[in-house]
Amino acid sequence: MHPVRKRKIIIIFFVLCNLSLVVALVLYALRANISLFYTPTQVRQHLTRPEQSFRLGGMVKQGSVVHLQGLKVIFVLTDFKNEVTVEYTGLLPDLFREGQGVVVQGKLSSKGKFMAQEVLAKHDENYRPKLEGKV
Repeated sequence: MHPVRKRKIIIIFFVLCNLSLVVALVLYALRANISLFYTPTQVRQHLTRPEQSFRLGGMVKQGSVVHLQGLKVIFVLTDFKNEVTVEYTGLLPDLFREGQGVVVQGKLSSKGKFMAQEVLAKHDENYRPKLEGKV
C-alpha cells in the first residue's frame, strides 16, 4: 500500500473514532435530561414499582379537585381509559384547573394513591398574557 494512502486511511479512522466518541458522550449527557412520564393506564398495568419515583401525566378529571385543610389537594388524573388519585401538599401552579393537562412527580403508595411532590401544569403552544386591568 502506498504510504500517502495508508496515512489518509489512518487519519479517517481516527476522525471517525473521535466523532463516534463525541456523539456517544453527547447522547449520554442528554439521557439525564430526558424526563418521560407514565400515563394512568401504564400505572394500572403495574409498569412502576411502589417505591419508585416517577412522573405521571394526564388530564385533571372534571369535578375531582378537593381542597383539604391547609395546602393539601386531592384530584384525579385520567387518560380517559384509567384514573389515578393524586394527593399533593403545596401551592398549585396558576395554570392548574380541571380539564387541564398536568404532569406530577412523586411515588405511588401501596394503596394505589399517587403521592406527588411536584405538580407541573401543561399549556398549549399559544401564549396569551393577561390583559392589563383584568386579574
